[in-house]
Amino acid sequence: MNPVLVEIPMPFGWSNLQIRYYGVMYVVAILVGIWLTRRLAARRGLALTLDDILDFVLMTVPVAIIGARLYYVAFQWSSFYLPDNWGQTLINIIAIWEGGLAIHGGILAGLLMLWVFCRVKRVPFWAFADAVAPGMILGQALGRFGNFMNGDAYGTPIGPEWPAWLDWVGVVYAPGTPGHQQWGHIPTHPAMLYEMAGDLVIFGLLLWLGRKNFQDGFITALYAILYSLLRFGVEFLRADALWLIPDTLRAAQVISVLFMIFFGALIFWKRLYTRRPVTATVAPTTESVAQS
Repeated sequence: MNPVLVEIPMPFGWSNLQIRYYGVMYVVAILVGIWLTRRLAARRGLALTLDDILDFVLMTVPVAIIGARLYYVAFQWSSFYLPDNWGQTLINIIAIWEGGLAIHGGILAGLLMLWVFCRVKRVPFWAFADAVAPGMILGQALGRFGNFMNGDAYGTPIGPEWPAWLDWVGVVYAPGTPGHQQWGHIPTHPAMLYEMAGDLVIFGLLLWLGRKNFQDGFITALYAILYSLLRFGVEFLRADALWLIPDTLRAAQVISVLFMIFFGALIFWKRLYTRRPVTATVAPTTESVAQS
C-alpha cells in the first residue's frame, strides 16, 4: 500500500502536492454522512433542511478532529514534545496527515457539538443522534481504510502462536509509514481492517434496526455499545495502543467499558428497547368523502 493517492508537481520549486488516502477517506465519509443523515432525519420526521445538516457538519467535523487529535496527543505527548522547540512541537501536533487521531476523542467532541446543535435548532437530541449514528460508524469504516493505506493503527506481529493458515492475512507496510518504522518487513495483523469489517457489520445492523421504530436513543446507544465491544476486542491486537498505565491498562479499552456500562444502563433505564406504537392511517370511507 502507498499513503499517497496522487502526487501533483508544483511550479517554482515548491514541494509536490500530495493527496493522501487518509484525507480522501475523510472527505468521502463526510459526503456520504451528509447524504445518509439527511435521509434518516427525514425518515424520523425531523424538520431539518439540507442547509441545517451542512451547518451541523461544518461545526462538528472540525471540532471532532481537534478532539480526536488532542486525545491522541495527550497519551503520546513524549512523541510530540521537543524541549526548547515549541514551534516544531506545534507543527508535530498539527500534522494530522501523518496519522494520529483517536476515535474516542472525536466521539466525545462530536457528542458535545451534537448537543449544542440540537439546542440551537430546537431538535430532539436523541432522535437526531439516531439519525447521525449509522453515518458515523460508516465513516469510521472508511477512516480505517485510510489508516490501512497510511500504515497506522497497525497490529502486532503474526507470531508462531497463531495458526499457519493466518499467515496470508499478515501485512507489511510501505517504507516511511508508522507500521514499517516499528515492524519493518515483519507481517502483522491488519487490526484496522478487522475493525473496518466490524464497523460495516454494525452499520448494516443499525440501518436494519432503524426501521423497527424503537424509542429515540436506542440506535445511538446500540452504536456505542457495539462499537465499544468491537474496539475492546481489536485493541488486543493493536501495536500502537494508547496506554493509561504502560503495558497494563489500555485507554481505549477503559473508555469502551465505560461506554458499554453507561449506554447499556441507559437502554434499560429508559426502556429504549421498546417500540413506539405506529399510528395507523385510516383510509377515508365513501360516506366520509361524500360528507366532505
